[in-house]
Amino acid sequence: MPQPMDITMSTPLMEKSRSNGSCSGSDSSPDSNRAPATPQLQHWSLYAAGGGCHKSLAVLSGHAGPVYCLALCGEFVLSASHGRDIIVWQQPDLRRFAKFGHGGNGSVKALAAVGGRIFSAHHDGRIRVWKVSRSSENLFRLVATLPTARDYLGKFLNQGNYVETRRNHRKLWIEHADSISCLAVDGGVVYSGSWDKTLKVWSASDLKCLESIKAHDDAINALVARKGAVFSASADGKIKIWAKEKSSHRLKAVLEGHKDASWNSVVVVCDGGERSFVYGGGSDGRVMGWKEEAGGGGWKLVCDVRAHEMSVLCLCATREFLCSGSADKSIGVWRREAGGGICRVGMIRGHEGPVKCLQASADGVGGGFMLYSGGLDRSLRVWWVPRDCSQARSLEGINGDAHTVLV
Repeated sequence: MPQPMDITMSTPLMEKSRSNGSCSGSDSSPDSNRAPATPQLQHWSLYAAGGGCHKSLAVLSGHAGPVYCLALCGEFVLSASHGRDIIVWQQPDLRRFAKFGHGGNGSVKALAAVGGRIFSAHHDGRIRVWKVSRSSENLFRLVATLPTARDYLGKFLNQGNYVETRRNHRKLWIEHADSISCLAVDGGVVYSGSWDKTLKVWSASDLKCLESIKAHDDAINALVARKGAVFSASADGKIKIWAKEKSSHRLKAVLEGHKDASWNSVVVVCDGGERSFVYGGGSDGRVMGWKEEAGGGGWKLVCDVRAHEMSVLCLCATREFLCSGSADKSIGVWRREAGGGICRVGMIRGHEGPVKCLQASADGVGGGFMLYSGGLDRSLRVWWVPRDCSQARSLEGINGDAHTVLV
């Protein structure tokens, strides 16, 4: 009979805000939308057969529609759906802590949390900036909408600031002409990708739009920013890598997948040294990976896996693990290997609809990590995944460095 394994939810992820207030401060009362208090679940006793099975910890409901995006902010987990509201769940008890939103049009498509601010991207082509503070009753306060009125007024009189959009009318170059699908934050800069095929660059300090890039031939579905480089994944079947040079970004590389497949997600992992690995999730159910060559000499394909029976909608990475969420309602758990290949070590099922978004904790919890998944079934689910996955199986991949499991 398997032995119980104790997991105490006490990690820097969950206690960060209590100690330094980066995303929250003292234990003052939240807003009126806070759910009634529930018993704290700081200690679970889980049974793990052979130390290799995941555990479902919670199923959180409250959204009126599909859960499109997630973000981790200190002790909080944020989730948003096609409605205008963002729900805040407090760890470790995973109760609903608060709900905030705006009165305008535009469902929430993407979230990014940095410092004491939250950036939300919307279907109406706007980015909203929220300040997180427990010094007042309004915990999550809307402080700006991008483009800001100041930025807009400084440009609208000059006809040279207008560009032709795909809808055959003109807009300021600082405005997105369609839904904003993704956000990334890095080095004091906010990046936004849109269905209008453009990538825009914003200053995180004064919130001005610094640059607009005609990045792709179709909708941009995902962004990652790391160390001055931006990775954009698009429905045109390309992942493009942009590097910042002086005051603008320049295209450095293009990674392409299989014919007629679009990219829905992208993650970037750095393993100690300066080399990076890029993984993309495609509409053909495949996960492909590339390794950066030494000296910046290009990118080498090291992984090409049929990960799911249906489209891969989202990816996330934590340490040596990569997780993939799919339209087939499942989550794949993969161990990354030295050469960049991946080995499947688990398959998580439980969602009653496609898995649209994933987030994983960076800190260890009881010999594993926390995984959060949002689905089109309107639920947010919380899982514990052990790092010692003894059931891992591997097969030869596209070369000696890539190991995969094909099911």
